[in-house]
Amino acid sequence: MNLGKPQVIGVDIGGTNIKTGRIFGNEILQSYLVEVARDNSEKVILAKLFQTIDEIMTDSVEAIGIGVPAVVNPETGVVYDVQNIPAWKNVPLKEMVEQNYQVPVYINNDANCFALGEKHFGKAKEYANCVALSLGTGLGMGIIIDHKLYNGVLCGAGEVGMLPYKDGIMEHYAGSFFFDKTHGQSAKSLFKKALEDDSIALKAFNEYGFHLGQAIKSILYLYAPEAIILGGSISKAYPFYKEAIKESLDSFAYQKQIEHLKIEKSDLADSPILGAAALCL
Repeated sequence: MNLGKPQVIGVDIGGTNIKTGRIFGNEILQSYLVEVARDNSEKVILAKLFQTIDEIMTDSVEAIGIGVPAVVNPETGVVYDVQNIPAWKNVPLKEMVEQNYQVPVYINNDANCFALGEKHFGKAKEYANCVALSLGTGLGMGIIIDHKLYNGVLCGAGEVGMLPYKDGIMEHYAGSFFFDKTHGQSAKSLFKKALEDDSIALKAFNEYGFHLGQAIKSILYLYAPEAIILGGSISKAYPFYKEAIKESLDSFAYQKQIEHLKIEKSDLADSPILGAAALCL
C-alpha cells in the first residue's frame, strides 16, 4: 500500500462516544475513541472532537467527513438539535472544523452515514434501493434510492424512530430505551443472558422483534426497498429476534413484496466511520 496517497478521516459522533478513523481506500489505518456524556457542554464536546481528530491527523489527510445524530444543513455544515447531546442546538460545525484543520469538511446525519458506509463498503453494494437501520440508543435510518443517498430537507429523511407509536414514539420500542424501560436491564446485559438461553432475555428480544417489525412494515409501505440492512449494537442480537420480525411481517398487506425483501445484518465493524469518510468521495 502506498501510504503517500490521499487519505480521509471519518468521524462518528454518537450518544456516548466520538470515534474517528483515518481511511485509505476501504481500510481504516488508525482509529481513536473518546467517551462523551449527555451533560457535556458544547465547548467540552468540541474539545473532545478535536482531540479525536488530532490523534490520527497526518499531512496525507485531504478531507474530513462527520456523521452527527441531528438534522444537518449539508451545504453550510450547521447542525441543529443534536440527539443525545442537548448542548448542541445550533452549531456551525463545518466552519469550526475547517478553520482548525484547513481541509474540506463534509457533514451529514449519522444514520445516513451508516447507509452510505454500507453502500460503498458493505451489504448494500448490490442494491439500487435499500434502507439501513441503525439499532442502538435510538432507531435511525438512512435511505439509498437509485444507488444514491437520499437526504431530504436538512438531512431529515428517514426519521422512522420519531414516528408516533403506542404511548410514545417508535424508537422507545425499537431502540435501547425499550430494554431499560420495559425490562429494567440494558440490551447488552440481556444479550449476554440470551446467549445462555435465559428465558426472560429471550422473551425480551422476542417482544423487541415484534416492535421492530412494526417499524419495518411502515418502511415497506413508504419505500418498498429491495433490502434492509441492520446495524448498530442491538443488531448483534439479531438471531434472537429474527423470527419475531417475520411474525410481525405476516400481517403486511403485500406478501408478494415480502418475497422479494432481504433483511441482512451488517458485517462492517465501523460502517458509520466508513460512511462518514465516504461523504468526502
